[in-house]
Order: sequence, then C-alpha cells, then structure tokens
Amino acid sequence: MFTGIHVPLITPYGPDGEVAFDALGKLADHVLGQGASGLVALGTTGEVAALTPDERSRVIETCAAACRERGVPLTVGVAGNDTRSVGQALKELPGGVDAALVTVPYFLRPSERGVIAHFEALAEETPVPLVIYHIPYRTGQAVSAATLRRLGAHPRVAAVKYAAGGVDQDAVDLLGDLPDGFDVLGGDDAFISPLLALGASGGIMASAHLATDAFAELVTAWRAGDVTRARTLGHRLARLSAALFAEPNPTVIKGVLHARGLIPTPDVRLPLLPASAESVSQADLVTVHPGE
Repeated sequence: MFTGIHVPLITPYGPDGEVAFDALGKLADHVLGQGASGLVALGTTGEVAALTPDERSRVIETCAAACRERGVPLTVGVAGNDTRSVGQALKELPGGVDAALVTVPYFLRPSERGVIAHFEALAEETPVPLVIYHIPYRTGQAVSAATLRRLGAHPRVAAVKYAAGGVDQDAVDLLGDLPDGFDVLGGDDAFISPLLALGASGGIMASAHLATDAFAELVTAWRAGDVTRARTLGHRLARLSAALFAEPNPTVIKGVLHARGLIPTPDVRLPLLPASAESVSQADLVTVHPGE
C-alpha cells in the first residue's frame, strides 16, 4: 500500500471562503493522473484544524471517490494527543478509508514507553492500518529507531511518515533493519531523495502537488538502481521543495496552484496568511520534468 508518492491534498477555497469541493475533486484526479500512488486527506497541508466537522467529512468523501475511481489508497489524518479520543476517531472513520495517519502525541511529551503504549492501544482497536507520523519539530517528542521498530512489528502498524527535519542517525538505523511489512515514507520534502536511497518505500510529499510525475519517477529511479538519474532528479526536486516551503505550508503551494489555474483562489484560513507574490513567483519558476 505504501510505495510511491502520496499527496497530502490542500483544501481549496472559493471566493466566498467556503471549501471548493469541485476543485478538490479535480485536483485529486489531477495528481493521481500525474502518477501519485495515493492521497492523504485531512493532513496539516489540508488545514485540517481550520475545517468544520462537516467540511472534514465532505473532504474525505471527495478524496475517497477519486481514490476509488483510480484504485489507489486513501489515508486520512487523525489528530489528537489523548489515546481514548484518537481511538474513538479511528472507529468513526467512514468507508473508503484505507489507512490512518496518526501523529506521535504532541505537547504532552510522554516517555517513549508512553508512545509505545499509545500506539499499541490504538492498534488493537483501529479498523484500518496505522501510519505513525513522526515529526518531532511539531510534537516536541523524539522517538528512537528502536521504538519505531517495535511499533512496526505490530500487524496493524503499516508505516511511519518520517519527518525528523533531515536524515539523522535514527533514520539510518531504522532503514537498516526494518520489520517485515513496515514501510518508511519520507515526510520532509527536501530530503526525500536520500531517504529513498537508504531504502524508504516512498513519501508523503506536499511538494508533489507540483511536478507529481517527477516525484513519481524519482521513486522509480531509486528502486531501479538508476543512481545518476535519481540524483539529478533529487537535486532539482529539493530546490522545488525549498521554494514551496519558503513560507508556512501550504501557502506557497496554494499560490502556485492558483497561478496555474488548478484551484480557484490561493486563500488560506487564519491564522495562516496567503504567501507573498514574490515567494509564489519564485516557486512558480522552478519547473522539474521527468525525462530531462
């Protein structure tokens, strides 16, 4: 399920500030048509914290329809740092969801034993496989390779989205000794190429809203052992990612998507503000095509 590039979709808004569900469906179909292996709904890139419960439900429905038509998996973000509430949210996931992206408990900063207990409890009751979201610069919680390896041995824990801010020693240790059936997905866009070189299965890449086909080819090149091609693509895509993250995610991505006519407005909801025209213009100039 977790090979290739999975795109954590933005949530487009219309001129009235409401979610543009038609545009969301078209965008989902666009990135899947360009080679994405799956979608992620209700992630940070989708501004999930700014959506109402009804909007969240309709986002899932829209993305599930696009994934069902293409025969690819849909992963849904499930937020929370309390084990009971996250467990309940997992049980309430609708049909058409193939996996849940669950963040390491944030703000509370439990011990690693607490992190293990949290995910093991969720794994015992979840209706869908879990993807651990390891992002310590947002959660304030470090998780070692040993902890991830132990959790990955559970049959209901399918993968980890690894976003440690770089390729650290734990990433090297984890990828050097993975449990059977446990995948590592890159979560820091600029570092996806070196993670793939180390053995990651793919990535959950906000940058892959743009140059989706090139990101997909990057995975193919590393898996095929085409090192020269993979390095060239990886360097170019890292420059694209840097430009797209020049301001808080997903503001620049939305600006470029709007400039290219793929969404009706570049708008975001407070506390985010739209990206500057300069950042959008600079990112729009960075183009990466497969086969170059």
